[in-house]
Amino acid sequence: MIVSDITDAIEQWCPLEFAEDFDNVGLIVGDKKNNISKVLISHDCIESVVEEAIKLKCELIICFHPIIYSGLKKINTNTYVGKTVIKALKNDINIYAIHTSLDNNINGVNKSLADKLGLKNRKVLIPKKNTILKLNTYVPNSHLTVVEKSLYEAGAGNIGNYSECSFISTGKGGFRPNKKSNPFKGTLGKRNLEDESKLQVVFAKNLKRKVLRSLYKTHPFETPAYEIFNIENIDSCVGLGCVGNLENPIDEIEFLKLTKKILNSAVIRHNKITGRKIKKVAILGGSGSFAIGEVINKKIDAYITADLKYHDFFKADNKFLILDVGHYESEQFTKKIIENFLKEKFPNFAFISSKIDTNPVEYF
Repeated sequence: MIVSDITDAIEQWCPLEFAEDFDNVGLIVGDKKNNISKVLISHDCIESVVEEAIKLKCELIICFHPIIYSGLKKINTNTYVGKTVIKALKNDINIYAIHTSLDNNINGVNKSLADKLGLKNRKVLIPKKNTILKLNTYVPNSHLTVVEKSLYEAGAGNIGNYSECSFISTGKGGFRPNKKSNPFKGTLGKRNLEDESKLQVVFAKNLKRKVLRSLYKTHPFETPAYEIFNIENIDSCVGLGCVGNLENPIDEIEFLKLTKKILNSAVIRHNKITGRKIKKVAILGGSGSFAIGEVINKKIDAYITADLKYHDFFKADNKFLILDVGHYESEQFTKKIIENFLKEKFPNFAFISSKIDTNPVEYF
């Protein structure tokens, strides 16, 4: 097994293209061709986690948070980032971070808490934009079925709960091949008109290379005619946060107690108790102050997130119960989510869950 065997599988599940622009996901340290025999899964990758990997003889660390967020001008032992990277490099440890590519997966960061709360009728809180592309291609009628099938097999044509979606219209394709060409149909040096079909399909942004490879492989023309467009449609399964309904409404104090018990939180910061009933709940693990406006627009009763500042509680304007449960606490299930995915994908490979508590925040 090599690093890319694992990371390619992860990227099919949580494409790097779906990560947020500010983020730094993928292989942070190492070489995708390196051989590996064990993988350590952790929430963060700090020096103690690398030491754990060395002790357990794990050559690859899959972590949620990236150790490097932005460009480094220096890599030395003056910072925790430098210490971690240097130790990893010295011991041939590869480090891969998944972060917001998992955040934007509807079955990712927020799923476990939503499961434990029993939320029904779930949807993404903030759908991610610019994740869908549209392909128009022009195909001789004799090869339409072959090209169409290959595009579906590459992942094109999926819309929500529907697959193999397309639109086909017929017309005439015009072209004039020169002496250096080798046309599938038509006469050299003359303008030709042939019966063709216009095939239109949509596909996820991360599948662009795969879809184009399938098109070139099955299209009979020397140079297939096609266009690719960005479209504003959204994928209902891609985006940040989760919204769902409790089976039965409960009061605010009961909801706070339930959330605190599930997360095993030392403390939950919240706004004023108003006596409202909690039915519609939003969850956004990690820093979620930016989503307060969206929560208000969707008339949500309670919002679970983290890293709220003093004035963020004012923004809620007592229109909903806002809970700051702690950054680590809100994301604590991610390690298990990653572990479950990898063990199901590679049942005969060694995946080890880190025993290091990387939460840097303690409560007195």
